[in-house]
Amino acid sequence: MSTFLWQSIAFGPIFSRRLGQSLGINLLPNDTKICSFNCIYCECGWTLENSYWDKDSFLPAEQILKAIEHKLIDCREKNSVIDSITFSGNGEPTLHPSFGEIIDGLLLLRKRYYPSAVITCLSNSTQLHRQDVLEALKKIDNPILKLDAGNEALFQLINKPTISVSQQEVVQNLKKLSGIAIIQTLFLKGKIDNLYFDNSSEDNIGAWLSNLEEINPKQVMIYSLDRETPQTELIRFTREELEQIAIRVRNKGFQTSVF
Repeated sequence: MSTFLWQSIAFGPIFSRRLGQSLGINLLPNDTKICSFNCIYCECGWTLENSYWDKDSFLPAEQILKAIEHKLIDCREKNSVIDSITFSGNGEPTLHPSFGEIIDGLLLLRKRYYPSAVITCLSNSTQLHRQDVLEALKKIDNPILKLDAGNEALFQLINKPTISVSQQEVVQNLKKLSGIAIIQTLFLKGKIDNLYFDNSSEDNIGAWLSNLEEINPKQVMIYSLDRETPQTELIRFTREELEQIAIRVRNKGFQTSVF
């Protein structure tokens, strides 16, 4: 197994299968993962069971924005293409207590240096109960929000939340971004402790499609495993299998992309 952590605030740009040339933004420490999930497929590895964060765990917004500006200046001087400025990094970006302030600052920097780039946030959807996070996500181009399971059992098995949150709480909060949210779902199957699971099973897909109808997303992104994972015995889906799921989503009237 080979998982990794990003070592800087701003990195890339690197090619993304969903976003094109993407400049990554990491709001989290470079030596540890901070996340409200412990997903079995996370490229950053496991969330430490004893991990704890408070406001002192995060760099100040001013320092983060300065690092982003320096990177944008460097990219512009090198004539680097940036299609998306993307919050991802070593865990869940919306856990940063100054997330809203950082978004406001980045909007100004984007206008100054790369006005044609979109701003994207890859989020696990667990902080939408915070009004500051909700309002910040409404300001950006691509709020890409995770919904990997249609029922509680698979939600707990795949995403393994490290905070007290249920699948239905996530769905109810996603409804606050009706018509705005881009839902991303990773399909996979395999074994955990000799228990077989498959989130493309008919009962889960049916519940997941019902969730999508409740949420009313702007777009749905379907994808599968692309990198090594901390949990072994996981199986990726083929493009053809993902397309079959996508047909069902499109039949519900949602724009759907497969990666």
